[in-house]
Amino acid sequence: MSAGSVAPAAASPPDALFHVLLALTAVIVVGQVLSRALARIGQPPVIGEVAAGILLGPSLIGSRASAVVLPPDVAPYLGVIAELGVVLYMFLVGLDLPMPELRSRARTTMATASASIAAPFALGAILAVVLHPHVSATEAPLTTFVLFIGVAMSITAFPVLARILTDRGLARTELGMLALMAAAINDVVAWCLLALVVGIARAEPGSGARVAILAVTYIGLMIVAVRPALERLAARWDRIPPAQAAAAMFVALLASALVTERIGIHAIFGAFLLGAIVPHDSTAAKTLNTQMRDLVTVLLLPAFFAFTGMRTRIDLLSTGTDWLLAGLITLVATVGKFGGAFAAARLGGMRAREAAVLGALMNTRGLMELIVLNIGLEMGVISPSLFAMMVIMALVTTMSAAPALKLAAPQRAGASTPPPAGHEDTKLTKLTK
Repeated sequence: MSAGSVAPAAASPPDALFHVLLALTAVIVVGQVLSRALARIGQPPVIGEVAAGILLGPSLIGSRASAVVLPPDVAPYLGVIAELGVVLYMFLVGLDLPMPELRSRARTTMATASASIAAPFALGAILAVVLHPHVSATEAPLTTFVLFIGVAMSITAFPVLARILTDRGLARTELGMLALMAAAINDVVAWCLLALVVGIARAEPGSGARVAILAVTYIGLMIVAVRPALERLAARWDRIPPAQAAAAMFVALLASALVTERIGIHAIFGAFLLGAIVPHDSTAAKTLNTQMRDLVTVLLLPAFFAFTGMRTRIDLLSTGTDWLLAGLITLVATVGKFGGAFAAARLGGMRAREAAVLGALMNTRGLMELIVLNIGLEMGVISPSLFAMMVIMALVTTMSAAPALKLAAPQRAGASTPPPAGHEDTKLTKLTK
């Protein structure tokens, strides 16, 4: 899913702009309505926006009705807006992330990220052996199918998790930051593994290692070379004409996104990484956050949900067996992701209730999962019916995050007991507000 596949402007339908504007209007209105309705049962607003994209797609209202609002021939143009919205949003997430405060939890972050990849990958691979004779694409070799399902089970929805944390006021809590950083590491590794699977499927097994090496090299260059330059820019922000300062930051943002897109780990990680190395308490970070947030979250980000809804066909699940398999996939995915994160957090010294909160957050999937699933479908690794089953899994695990947080953190703000002596305060009281 990349902007490079967009058709030339000369081939665009004459009413493309009209339909893009209509699609954006529809998904914003429906998303706001569903968000208000779902808020009554404790779901964060992002779930309503995701549901709006699925509702306006062909799965629920049918292809004919969906084509009125989301005609297939405008999908490439809507997709470009969607990608831009996610890139800008992840830049804002990075701006709001105080990196120095995470250093004391670096060990737990790495352990959580590793366990939340290894456990679901292993369980997913075992499940794939069982599923292969029944729901794999006919041309998919067993090895490729097993590796792909393992990777798909390992995904955490980085953008959706960030949005849930922001919507619930958890983004600046220590557990929220830990979950976000673990998810970032998780998805970078998952994208490298996905590149390996694609390389195997295309008889290019060295591509995964190349992606991993380039990703590590780029992260090192950003920290060593780019961060000092951004710190100098942030320090002089008030003395530079606003247009020039903003232009410099946007050029850096787009360049970073371009590099990671070219490497093969998606543009959103370049945007997030650039935002993360900007001093989060600087005037530059605060100004950009204030000026961009509403435009990105209200106008651009819903385009991603609309574009995803166009490609999702839940209506392909037509038998009881299909739904049982979808339930089994969801159960295995939850046990692997939640269990791996919970175990790692407990081994890292975190209390059981806090570890459960972290596990619930890491079990969030959603749009990153859908991107991976679309790659598998286009490669012929998974069948359309398995694609639909795993979309169900992605939606259920994403929607379960909010009620899981309530069950895992039942105490009201101010009612939690103080941490034991020598144990770092994880600010869990913010999690229950």
